Amino acid sequence: MSAASLKPLLPGEATLGVMGGGQLGRMFVHAAQSLGCRAVVLDPDADSPAGLVAHEHIHAGYLDEAGLARLAEVADAITTEFENVPAQALARLAERRFVAPAGAAVAYCQDRAAEKAHFGASGVACAPYAVIESAADLAAVADSLLPGILKTSRMGYDGKGQIRVRNRAELQAGWDELKQVPCVLEQMLPLALELSVLSARGADGTVVQFPVQQNLHRDGILAVTQVPAPAVSEALQQQALASAARIATEMGYVGVLCVEFFVLQDGSLVVNEMAPRPHNSGHYTMNACDVSQFDLQVRAMARLPLRTPRLHSPTVMLNLLGDLWFDAAGAERTPPWDAILALPGTHLHLYGKTSARPGRKMGHLNITAATPAEAERLAREAAGLLGLPQDW
Repeated sequence: MSAASLKPLLPGEATLGVMGGGQLGRMFVHAAQSLGCRAVVLDPDADSPAGLVAHEHIHAGYLDEAGLARLAEVADAITTEFENVPAQALARLAERRFVAPAGAAVAYCQDRAAEKAHFGASGVACAPYAVIESAADLAAVADSLLPGILKTSRMGYDGKGQIRVRNRAELQAGWDELKQVPCVLEQMLPLALELSVLSARGADGTVVQFPVQQNLHRDGILAVTQVPAPAVSEALQQQALASAARIATEMGYVGVLCVEFFVLQDGSLVVNEMAPRPHNSGHYTMNACDVSQFDLQVRAMARLPLRTPRLHSPTVMLNLLGDLWFDAAGAERTPPWDAILALPGTHLHLYGKTSARPGRKMGHLNITAATPAEAERLAREAAGLLGLPQDW
């Protein structure tokens, strides 16, 4: 359903739906409820973090006809919590309700080959790559792409579905390990650091953006985000912001879009990937900005005014994985939240997940301060209390 003839959904009057019940859905639900909106979640997990706080939780699979029908019946507009919700389910919902982002836009993010083709069409450089769908494609890979990173075209996130390959023998072995599914081989580039840009685009074409975020990953999972980005020039930040806006505009995107970039050792910028939703690297916006990424997600789908967010406090975000709930011997423990919360400028967000396990995202800690140096100092102190590396 097009937004062209639809009126805004005013606070206190709307019911907003979300496909997916994880932590991003939970924070979306809280943002919707802050405007007096009802929230309904569709997720097959009866204990999903978002479902536990929503007005209604539809326990159904993402392609379940009865579940989709119920969501379309009660929600005035619908969004998605993660990129692997089937695009066809979003298209089905769009026959009856306004869906943002649209299934076609989400489909780009579900397939690395399509995603990279879109980057090229948008005039934004990415790493040299080859699409591998057959043995002939594998044999035709240019020598210049090795060493490289072999990634499954679909269903990869947080470092999953990726294998580093140094030569043709490892490339063949890697493709075999990935069950010879369609893949993308990316040339391994000399990286200096990683960035991300969060944009919100409205149905009227308005684009607003948060400041550039500097990120550190460990084992393929985001660990630390710093804003303002301490090691990035103003010119490079402006290039990243302009590139992200162009990527969103070229596909007619509506909603919050995160675009991740690499800064190479020669100072150049290449795009890595995008996520059609709020993003882990944007969680700092909940405490450091006058509107959060989830507030803008609600506004975009409700067709309410978008305005440029204001960063009012320098900040560091620490991702909290399930490893923190276990000591060195593997025994369960409770992290020292009392000591963490005694630090000034700390904002703890736990996701309400019923069990912790290593690598599972359990929450995040935002540290705000009057200056970037003070935010960094406090973040290092918090990391020390938690037993986290201080390698940023």
